[in-house]
Amino acid sequence: MSSWIGQSYGGRKALIYCGIDWAERTHDVALVDDSGQLVAKRHITDDAAGYRVLLDLLAEYGDTEENPIPVAIETSRGLLVAVLRTGKRKIFAINPMAAARYRDRHAVSRKKSDPGDALVLANILRTDMHAHRPLPQDSELARAVTVLARAQQDAVWNRQQIANQLRSLLREYYPAALMAVESWKKGLCRPEARELLRLAPTATRAAELTRAQLQAALKRAGRQRGIAAEADRLRDILRADWAHQPQLVEDALGRQMLALLLQLEAASKAADDLEEAVDEAFPEHPDAEIILSFPGLGIQLGARVLAEIGDDRQRFADARGLKAYAGASPITRASGKKSSVTRRWVKNDRLNHVGYLWAFSAPNASPGAKMHYRRRRDDHGDWHASAQRNLFNRLLGQLYHCLQHGRRFDEAVAFPAPVSAVARVA
Repeated sequence: MSSWIGQSYGGRKALIYCGIDWAERTHDVALVDDSGQLVAKRHITDDAAGYRVLLDLLAEYGDTEENPIPVAIETSRGLLVAVLRTGKRKIFAINPMAAARYRDRHAVSRKKSDPGDALVLANILRTDMHAHRPLPQDSELARAVTVLARAQQDAVWNRQQIANQLRSLLREYYPAALMAVESWKKGLCRPEARELLRLAPTATRAAELTRAQLQAALKRAGRQRGIAAEADRLRDILRADWAHQPQLVEDALGRQMLALLLQLEAASKAADDLEEAVDEAFPEHPDAEIILSFPGLGIQLGARVLAEIGDDRQRFADARGLKAYAGASPITRASGKKSSVTRRWVKNDRLNHVGYLWAFSAPNASPGAKMHYRRRRDDHGDWHASAQRNLFNRLLGQLYHCLQHGRRFDEAVAFPAPVSAVARVA
């Protein structure tokens, strides 16, 4: 709800809306009333002093704890947003692309200025606040889990990106290393692989490694079983007949590989450290028990689910809103005689990625989920990705229901089916 300004216009009080054009060092602030008239503007710094100026300005124009002035800004992160989110104030994070379209409504000349953008943002709330969603009122713990889960997800993606670069480089001059780690889970990301590459950055040096050196490398990497047999396997592969680059070129590529290896080690350590942090923080949240009761969700995936949907029960009006937000539900495009049903492209990419992993692992832990996937494949003719997306859509609706009612996942309720049918699929 907007705040009433103490000043009156024509015998009535006016509603006030705030728009902030966010920048790195300074911000422009604009306040408008419900007629669109600019009533105040400020240029503030991005520090505690600037935040106090902003809060004093809002208080001057009627901002109270019970009836705060809504604020539109083009970001959902940072200290400024954290300061504004105290109390019951509604913060609307407006997409910069959407704000640019609103700007064209006010000036066809395509002129642009920071104070003008702040005015546009304030007017967006004045005219279309009902069409925009405020930032959810998540708990402090949920927001902390969001930070850790997203950081861990980014670290995993970064680790895989560096591993892909390393693999591409090894294919150019050192295919024996790729053959050696091919049978290991996680491949180049394993400590054994990194220790081997550090010990022998080129194929020439790898061929000179002794059985004792390989065993010592495996032990340094933390391996405890089958060390002798694994060392023999590695020695046979590394001493096989492989093509080589010219010696100087191979040495240069080895130096490049070691530089990439340092990046991979740093990315792996960051991913592991953040994984431990998520393991500590997520189980402390009250929703963790419900989320972890679902098949296919462990602590890391469950934390990512919580990170994207939050714990504000009013964030989504119904399960359909959550499904659309995750990109799980299809979208219909109809014009004239043409109509098509396709997947959603505008979605929360992080939650959608979790959905792919969730739907991939759920059938292994739930006979009902497995039967649902097979039915989509066999009876409806869905491709693998489409069947997975449909399963994710169903699981997400069930999760919404369980969170709203405080219930754990129940296989019999989630996937009611004859016992004989479930047994055939299992």
